[in-house]
Amino acid sequence: MGDGALSVWERSSTARVVPSARPRKLAKVPFVELADGRLQGVVSSGSDIGRVYVSSVEAGTYAFACSTNNNRPCGGARGSFCNHIRALIGEAVLQYGAERVVRYLKVDVPGEEADAHTVTGAMVSTRPAQGDSSAAAQVFSRFLRHLAYLEFEPTTAPLPEMQWFPTTRAVA
Repeated sequence: MGDGALSVWERSSTARVVPSARPRKLAKVPFVELADGRLQGVVSSGSDIGRVYVSSVEAGTYAFACSTNNNRPCGGARGSFCNHIRALIGEAVLQYGAERVVRYLKVDVPGEEADAHTVTGAMVSTRPAQGDSSAAAQVFSRFLRHLAYLEFEPTTAPLPEMQWFPTTRAVA
């Protein structure tokens, strides 16, 4: 993708905006990120519209955690990946592409082309332990921060809280 396809703010940004590998619907998994050595995100509850789950899988060990936004444990994450974590992995593959997810989580997918099913299967086959859900509050907080930007009117003017980003023409 050359500079001609990028908008003015993308060209002047110090961090490149990476497009999604494929478009995805945000209803089931509204927030997914590869950060802090984990695949982590927010997954909507299938039964209660007011409840979301904060799920994560640690890179390398595949230790997993899943709890509600008010820190109640997920009933399905006992001994193996629950449906929330499986949905998170599927959406991460759509958002970032299977190769990037495999590389970040350090998953060994033997001789197959990676997709969400094979990535999940490779991690589950290692029988990962249930991890610590202490990062759930931070992940949920970042999700809420992203939601707050949806309330702003579209503008090209700088946002005051984003002023700590350096301009591209600043001289150090």
